[in-house]
Amino acid sequence: MRVSVQKTIVMVGMMGAGKTAVGRAVAARLYVPFLDSDAEIVDAAHMSIPEIFERDGEAFFRAREYEVIARLLETERAVLSTGGGAFLTEQNRSLITEKGVSVWLDADLDLLWSRVKGKNTRPLLRTDDPRGTLEKIHADRVPFYAQADIAVKADPDYTIEEMAERVIDGLLARPDVLETRDAD
Repeated sequence: MRVSVQKTIVMVGMMGAGKTAVGRAVAARLYVPFLDSDAEIVDAAHMSIPEIFERDGEAFFRAREYEVIARLLETERAVLSTGGGAFLTEQNRSLITEKGVSVWLDADLDLLWSRVKGKNTRPLLRTDDPRGTLEKIHADRVPFYAQADIAVKADPDYTIEEMAERVIDGLLARPDVLETRDAD
């Protein structure tokens, strides 16, 4: 059986959910490019995301994020990893729903914390209580992520490959996204 990707698969979820790692694995298994909206923004700005946040603010970053996601959704079919805040705005959710399919990597707070604690690459967690901040961000964002087309529950015991398999299983239920056909 061969699979043809009909729409760009957009990975959404919290920081630390595995959007990049799992997204890369899904892209490799489906033989499509892997794209990362945050990496594209960093390349265009010649600055890190924390530097963009510090210099220009979150609103500026979110505007560039929308522009980059819109451009990437117009390219060839791919797997696109987005930043943790990308799916929060109605504008981005509508764009992703219209042009692609959203996949929420639903990781619980303990799993997320185990992956992001001690890292200085998360500007939103640069607070006196990073775990408390993560908890609040998680609670605020889950209702938005829950609007994704497909939700895949993350488990700390799953490997990246096992998570990728679960994502693909979810996508196979959507013939508008993954079209299956017999091998030639």
